[in-house]
Amino acid sequence: MANNPGARKAIRKIARRTEVNTSRRSRVRTFVRKFEEAITSGDAAVAKAAFVEAQSELMRAVSKGVVHKNTGARKVSRLAARLKKLSLA
Repeated sequence: MANNPGARKAIRKIARRTEVNTSRRSRVRTFVRKFEEAITSGDAAVAKAAFVEAQSELMRAVSKGVVHKNTGARKVSRLAARLKKLSLA
């Protein structure tokens, strides 16, 4: 257990940041799930709109430090590939 004031403050800060980061990560997953649903529906226009939102949310998570830069780029790349595959089909 933390014994000095600085360590106690650090515990409080970590708890606040964890809550915020969990919320942001959940939000990213929600937008990615909406994109997945749009892909399975087969509607390219809806999927494109969902992709733009998911990409924006992923990059926001990257800028906030919730997701690593390369992870965000990889996920966006894979989503884009799936969108392209749908539009070609």
